[in-house]
Amino acid sequence: MNIDFSFENPTRIHFGKTAMQKLPTELQRFGKNILLIYGKNSIKKIGLYDEIIRILKECGKNVVELSGINANPRYTQVLAGAKLVRENNIDLILAVGGGSTIDCAKGISVSAYCEGDPWEKYWVNYEKVNNKIVPVGTVLTMTGTASEMNAGSVITNEEKKLKLGRVFPLGEVAPRFSILNPEFTYTIPKYQMVSGIFDIFSHLMEQYFSGDDDCVSDYLLEGDMLALISAARAALKNPTDYEARSNIMWCATMALNKILSVSKTQDWEVHQIEHQLGAYTDCAHGIGLAIISVPYYKYIYKYGLPRFVRYAKNIWHVSTAGKTDEQIALEGIDCLNNFIVELGIPQRLREVGATEDMLLPIAETTYKCGGYHVLNTEEVLAILKQCY
Repeated sequence: MNIDFSFENPTRIHFGKTAMQKLPTELQRFGKNILLIYGKNSIKKIGLYDEIIRILKECGKNVVELSGINANPRYTQVLAGAKLVRENNIDLILAVGGGSTIDCAKGISVSAYCEGDPWEKYWVNYEKVNNKIVPVGTVLTMTGTASEMNAGSVITNEEKKLKLGRVFPLGEVAPRFSILNPEFTYTIPKYQMVSGIFDIFSHLMEQYFSGDDDCVSDYLLEGDMLALISAARAALKNPTDYEARSNIMWCATMALNKILSVSKTQDWEVHQIEHQLGAYTDCAHGIGLAIISVPYYKYIYKYGLPRFVRYAKNIWHVSTAGKTDEQIALEGIDCLNNFIVELGIPQRLREVGATEDMLLPIAETTYKCGGYHVLNTEEVLAILKQCY
């Protein structure tokens, strides 16, 4: 552990089949006015909306609703929610859904009482939040982002064609509580399920592919990757396998609640490229990550060769006999590609709505951060062309 760190996570997790029984107790900690935000019709189809409304009413809460949150939440939706918060003196924002809904809730939380343009202050200029922050609680229905236990908020500004993420201070913006019942994920379509699974896997890899030290976090990351691969395969066979879906849910939460990233430098370039892909195509986040990952890692593996060799051996059990390190590393990346195929994820950007004329502006507007190697615009463009 070569990098000094401080760690905290204030989110209280209620996990399992009985998790919703904890919601009334959590609601008692907050005032009467609740902003309930959710997506479109999925929570109504499974009866979850009615259950939550019943609990809110029984707890004597005044409920204001904001529905229709997009899979890639819009800045216009953040502003609409912020307006509702101010007009109704909201005491708690309750987000019911997946990471997009929760990200939007956090965006509303920091924006409602912001003086000036929240987009410019918080997502572009990364200014410190110095205004009132409205607390957030969540009921999770789709796994992937770990937004239920972190302070990240990824928002798309359609007007500017930018999809930007901001990780706010955990102690200020992370959800106060999150209800995690794996059964709520059963009815998610397969496409969304595998998108979430790869989002989790990408979070793990982007923390793992950094540094060359012997860090405890790397062993934990490997364990989460192995658990996720096993659970994903079980869920593909039986989407209502409770053990598989519960393991996927907890893999997701652990993957990005900061515990696995301590003492790590990290590499989030795949996410940065996908964010801009999403800004132009509105594709499912995890699907975009999967399409970009293999060409990206084949481009940068030589800069961090020992870690890619370790990945091949420890995650995909690649045999090392008679092979060079480069051959081992490339075989590990090929195994990653095989897993993507196994999940049934598209292989090409054109399959998710990208057109050739989008590639250059995506490359130009991608934030270049990197890990073992920081890309320039021409290199990002070359990677995009490889997966087009």
